[in-house]
Amino acid sequence: MAASEKDGTGSGRRPSRGGATRRTSGGGARKPGKRTAAWAMRSAAGQLAELLGRVPESVSAIKRTEDGWEADVEVLELERVPETTSVIGTYHVTLDDEGDLVAYERTRRYTRGQIDRRG
Repeated sequence: MAASEKDGTGSGRRPSRGGATRRTSGGGARKPGKRTAAWAMRSAAGQLAELLGRVPESVSAIKRTEDGWEADVEVLELERVPETTSVIGTYHVTLDDEGDLVAYERTRRYTRGQIDRRG
């Protein structure tokens, strides 16, 4: 059985350990309900996955704004062999202050093995 059949994502990758609901013990320093960058990353990735039907690979950028959060999320769009030729999409996601996705757009498509020439 292929890995994609085991995890049900179709991506051939295993889901991340612990998932979005993972909690650490003993922290106690955070106030309940405080909106952190980690919380915003999980929210952006989870809601985008629900809309696209694909599991995000990573969040490559996160930024707090006056109205909420903005994030860039990397999503496997087309799996190929060898893996370096698989197609990845970068999505710019906007969340309101409550963490609800209010907008998204694909800003880039590239092959996994491609080196970013910007910067």
